[in-house]
This record gives sequence, structure tokens and C-alpha cells, in this order.
Amino acid sequence: MGKNYAIIVAAGKGKRMGANVNKQFLNINNNPVLYYSLNTFSKSKLIDGIVVVCAKDEIEYCRKEIVERYKIEKVLKVVAGGEERYNSVYNGLKELQDCEIVLIHDGARPFVTERIIRDGIENAKLYGACACGVLPKDTIKIRDENGFSYKTPDRNKLFSVQTPQCFKYSLIFDCHSKLSQSNINVTDDTSVAELYGNKVYLYEGSYDNIKITTPGDIYIAEKIIENF
Repeated sequence: MGKNYAIIVAAGKGKRMGANVNKQFLNINNNPVLYYSLNTFSKSKLIDGIVVVCAKDEIEYCRKEIVERYKIEKVLKVVAGGEERYNSVYNGLKELQDCEIVLIHDGARPFVTERIIRDGIENAKLYGACACGVLPKDTIKIRDENGFSYKTPDRNKLFSVQTPQCFKYSLIFDCHSKLSQSNINVTDDTSVAELYGNKVYLYEGSYDNIKITTPGDIYIAEKIIENF
């Protein structure tokens, strides 16, 4: 039977954060953002190994200051990312061997849980592709080119997708291989799977599974961690 691996994508620069340092290396409660998700995946008995993808000039820092410093034992490799997120994911996928299920997770989402990991693996085995997420709390509007609202989708049919996004390895590797030969730009891995005709099952994530994007998110994360 194949193994379950996690790819943690930490190659983004996070321009909206407005900081000089990669947002994954900013501290929450005295620990780097990236530490939290790595620690959760590493401690999970369901995960056999982890590949971290980060910017080429940050590989040594990530390896020494996070992986080695915090003794994240299941990290197999730290590899260089690409120009876009999907390039980074593909670089990570190419490092895996004997993989049945792969969980692709944003390094800037520190609060993934064991339950989310377990459900992701189970649903990926059942459906081939899945992603966690939550129902949006706000009413969503579609805006026209002049800035006016012209449609209000049914909120109960909307889903705010998070990570991890989980796949049978053969499925998502094949899709990324095809994508690498095209000029199509996609924003997440569910879109890559759907682009080549695969259905993606959506399962329950958590409102605490936030992505650190702006300075205000650090404050929210510090509050979440008090009860995490």
C-alpha cells in the first residue's frame, strides 16, 4: 500500500503582509507561522513524510531555523519553489515516491488539525480529489465592470476553500504534468484537477483554519492559538 505525504507550500512572498520577511517566518506566540502546520503534520500517525517547498534563497534558513531547530522529524526534503504556486506544487510532487495520497497545504495556514488531515485522506481515497473549507459567513455579491452589484449568489451553495487539498497522487501528478506543458494560470490545486475533468469533493474544514495574509491576521491567529 502506498504512503500518505504532505507538501507544505511556503514559497510565497506575501506582499499584502507588508513585511520584509516571508510571512511563513513571522512569529505567532514566539514560534514561526510555518512551524505550526509542520508540527501538526509531523506528529500525525497518518502522515509518512513531508516535503517543504520554499523560495530558493530561503531553503537553508527554512531547514536550519525551522526544520532542524524545532526537530520536525518527518520533513524529507526542502526544495525550491517556482515562479507561480502551481510550479511550486509540481516541484514538490516530483520529489515523492511510493505515494498513494498527497495532502497539499499552505504554509501560511498554521491551524490545520488532525481531524482535517484524517478526513482529507479518507475522502481522497473515496473520491480521488477533495478539499476542506467552510460556508462563507458574509453575503457574497458579484460586481459588474462599473462597480455595481448585479447578482447575489445563494450563500448556502457557496464554499470558501481552504487547504489541505488532498488527492490520489497519480491523479494530481498527471494533472500537474499536463499543466506544466500549457500556459494556463490556476490559483489552487482543485482548479488543476477540475481543469482535466476531475470532480472535487468538498468537506468540512474549520473557521480557525485561517490563512495568514495581512497584519491583522497575526492578531487573529494569536487569539486562536490561546484555545488551539
